[in-house]
Amino acid sequence: MTKPYIFLISDSAGETVDKVIQSSLLQFNRTESYQLIRSPYIEKPEQINQILTRASKNEALVCYTLVNPILRQYTQHLASELGVEVIDINGPIIDALGRLLKQKPKMVPGLAYQLDESYFKRIEAIEFAVRYDDGRDPSGIEKADIVLIGVSRTSKTPLSQYLAMKSYKVANVPIVPEVDPPKELYQTDPSKCYGLKISPVELNEIRKERLKTLGLRPSANYANVNRIREELDYFENIVEYLGCPVIDVTNKAVEETANLILQIQMTR
Repeated sequence: MTKPYIFLISDSAGETVDKVIQSSLLQFNRTESYQLIRSPYIEKPEQINQILTRASKNEALVCYTLVNPILRQYTQHLASELGVEVIDINGPIIDALGRLLKQKPKMVPGLAYQLDESYFKRIEAIEFAVRYDDGRDPSGIEKADIVLIGVSRTSKTPLSQYLAMKSYKVANVPIVPEVDPPKELYQTDPSKCYGLKISPVELNEIRKERLKTLGLRPSANYANVNRIREELDYFENIVEYLGCPVIDVTNKAVEETANLILQIQMTR
């Protein structure tokens, strides 16, 4: 049986239509049983004609993000003539926003990827997260928008990077019983600090898997349950002293924890 075709058309890089389709395909089994044909930077009706003609021959689905209304109308009209099923990803949204805001859209492709101020702010935040990761430079605590506090393997680093993609400058501080937290942690605003607690049972499993990937024995002290409880007790004492918010990351994805933090941030 021939694999079904999905054509993706865009007058920009095509990242939006690609992400929408990839996300939607996750809802189906055997998502490898298809062929994606990408056609970015479309500028002329002739290009659309070629794509839709090919799509018609293959009984394909066509999804597109075209901001140019002439190209959008042409695509819809030609698809109707050829009997091709098409989905306009962003056209209806642009039209609805235009009505709501009582403005005409700019109709400029690729605006989401221009190097504007927000882009450089995001890059700066990513560089900040790398520089002040894992407590390597405590001076970043005062400069940070968000400070993450937790024992080893509570997703401090990936969470820092995720929040950095949202343009937040994030520093993270590892908590180890044998090492006093940096003095900067006690001098900064506790409202921007977030403790990351976790179930000792889950942390034990996470650390055992980590040791395996390093080729070490899972019975090492790093994954010992008593040692883990000692670390978590020490962590609890520190965050209680600071009086900062504490989020339970047990069985939570990084995105879920980040959203909880951002919800708290927005109320301040």
